[in-house]
Amino acid sequence: MANFVSVPRDLTRVKEKIVFGFTKRQIICFSLGALVGVPLFFVTKKMTENISASTLAMMAVMMPFFFVALYEKDGMNCETILRHMIVWRFKRPRIRPYRTENYYAALMRQRKLKEEVEDIVVSFVQKEKEKKP
Repeated sequence: MANFVSVPRDLTRVKEKIVFGFTKRQIICFSLGALVGVPLFFVTKKMTENISASTLAMMAVMMPFFFVALYEKDGMNCETILRHMIVWRFKRPRIRPYRTENYYAALMRQRKLKEEVEDIVVSFVQKEKEKKP
């Protein structure tokens, strides 16, 4: 009996798993969450003597790290999506008017400039003629 292994068609979406099926990025985010959350648990437990409140505080602090580690949409991770949102919201102008290059208007501007140059040249030549006699 033959066993079949499914191979994804798009190999760009395949990510290298390091430990327990987590990627390097996820391991780093989980570690940062643990480095912040566990000391917070012990500090709040010592201050309040309430384990439930300490656990809730630890979870509230660690959840953003877990979200950043696990969230992915359309092949983009959380930081990429947030960067796109910041650029869209704050850096780009809200109203982007549609502008076209009117070829006829460009020809008319060129003609006007050419006429101005010709007028300048003609006036210069006339001044030079007046100086010579």
